[in-house]
Amino acid sequence: MQSDAYTYEFTLDDQFFALIDAPEVQKGEVYVSLNVKKLAQSFELNFQTEGTVKVLCDCCLDEMDQSVHSVDRLIVKLGDEYSEEEDDLVIIPANEGVIDVAWFMYEFIALAIPIKHVHAEGECNKEMNEKLGSLLCSSSNDGEGYLETENHKMGDDGETVIDPRWNELKRLLDNN
Repeated sequence: MQSDAYTYEFTLDDQFFALIDAPEVQKGEVYVSLNVKKLAQSFELNFQTEGTVKVLCDCCLDEMDQSVHSVDRLIVKLGDEYSEEEDDLVIIPANEGVIDVAWFMYEFIALAIPIKHVHAEGECNKEMNEKLGSLLCSSSNDGEGYLETENHKMGDDGETVIDPRWNELKRLLDNN
């Protein structure tokens, strides 16, 4: 008896991501196991994705490794013309009978990346963190935040020294 399920293994590397030429992921090494099962009127494609991609750290903007893992399913039916009916349903022309899964694999990887990507504590670029630290908002004695820049500086006694022009604007706010 012949099995109607086939498994394909892919290793997606920097060259794959360069060929896809999409902004979310441009480098990485990801392993994809694709199981294709023939059903009565369609094909069921099950993707298992595991690996590491390069993304920019949200804090220091240096490149960092981000692990990705996903399990995704796609149903492929034969029809008159190509269309993506739902998130997990694709219709391909019956006369062609071929589907390129490269873009789907890329999308599954991109969707598996967490929204926030930050280096582990202590691994961010120290120079960038020092620069950001010098520009961070801090709390002043009256509970209002201030940004230490050329207009707001710390005095020798630790008090906030504010450019007098800002005091005039603050008075406008206080009157409302």
